[in-house]
Amino acid sequence: MKIPQSHLERRTFLRGAGAFVALPFLESLARPLSAVTAAGKMIDPMRMVCIGLNYGMHPQGFFPKKTGRNYKLSYLLEPLEDLKNDFTIFSHLDHPGMKGGHEATHTYLSGVRADMAKSMPEGNISMDQKAAEFVGTATRYQSMQLNVGGGDNGLSWTRNGVSIPAVSNLQQMFDALFLETDQAHKRRLARSYKLNSSILDVVRDDAQDLQKRLSANDMEKLDEYFTSVRDVEKRLQMSEAWLNKPKPKVDYQFPQPLPTDFYEKVPLYYDLMKLALMTDSTHVLSYSINGWSGDSGLPGVTQGYHALTHHGQDPSRLKELTIIETFHAKQFARFLDDLKRTEVENQTSLLDKTMVLFGSGMGNASSHSNRDLPLLLAGGGFTHGEHKDYPKKGDKQTPACNLYVSMLQKFGLEIDNFGTSSGTLEGLS
Repeated sequence: MKIPQSHLERRTFLRGAGAFVALPFLESLARPLSAVTAAGKMIDPMRMVCIGLNYGMHPQGFFPKKTGRNYKLSYLLEPLEDLKNDFTIFSHLDHPGMKGGHEATHTYLSGVRADMAKSMPEGNISMDQKAAEFVGTATRYQSMQLNVGGGDNGLSWTRNGVSIPAVSNLQQMFDALFLETDQAHKRRLARSYKLNSSILDVVRDDAQDLQKRLSANDMEKLDEYFTSVRDVEKRLQMSEAWLNKPKPKVDYQFPQPLPTDFYEKVPLYYDLMKLALMTDSTHVLSYSINGWSGDSGLPGVTQGYHALTHHGQDPSRLKELTIIETFHAKQFARFLDDLKRTEVENQTSLLDKTMVLFGSGMGNASSHSNRDLPLLLAGGGFTHGEHKDYPKKGDKQTPACNLYVSMLQKFGLEIDNFGTSSGTLEGLS
């Protein structure tokens, strides 16, 4: 079906582009041949998990008082004692000049606010999506985004400044990973992929005709659009390639009935993330942890999560906030321990092959500060066991994105910068 030329006026065309834009194609989408087998399976792949606490962690309870190897864990991180040599804590890392309180927490994995994206070479693409581009078609899902507690995911962003919606339903996540699609539905999907491919052909042809009437500025926008179209084509090809490949089988069952409160749902998402990594369904995951509506189910907690973060040093509120944040530390510790006990290949643990970032774009929720972010990195083959401090000296500071450059390099990308970085993170090996 040919779209009439009259329907491709400049303003309509740009709106139409938005409907098709996903992630732009980059050369990093194609893995080096040396890292992929003939069957398309990556050899010895690295994985990445990014966990974001929307309300951060109480600074006095998160950061240890001493640095180096002989530090004592802070009271909030005591549940991680047995894993102390498997992670590193970082002090005084954040995104230079970033302000905005809750409105700026979405910069956690990018260092760039969405409204500043156009001024950056790669927009405000988040670290997990940069890694996902590198994975390409090697896994069924380039990346997966999870969310508990409602609200926008806010962690994962495309370079076009679009927030990627997260899965906030446990059953939906499980089905996407392990439930086989029936044959009738597969046939419908195959027809849909072909139809969408045909539509893209028409859009591309009409857009090329439009080039003759565009200014230099519009041509630049059109180039961006063509890049996005190529990526959509790649995603369609990827979906077709995986359509008839059987999903993995796992011996895992949800408790019945499925829990509805925050307290019981949080650990189940961790379970699903472990299964997704074990089965190579994806190598990139983000997990956004927000608050709750109704009863949290957390013993000893009577108020809302957000309200408790604005404690004003009130002892009763701090006590309840400590219960919540200790709960998150315990669940995180359980997740790391599960990864450590899971062998993937050559007697290597899944934790050794998975870098796990735990932190927030919020430094101090009580004062709405985005400075000195709580950041902890586990696994991934790094040398751990320290509390590293990067104090600011005058106008000079070490950006959190330096840590992300080091992580992305370890993931396999040949890059020297990311977001607001000034290089790699010194002292991390």
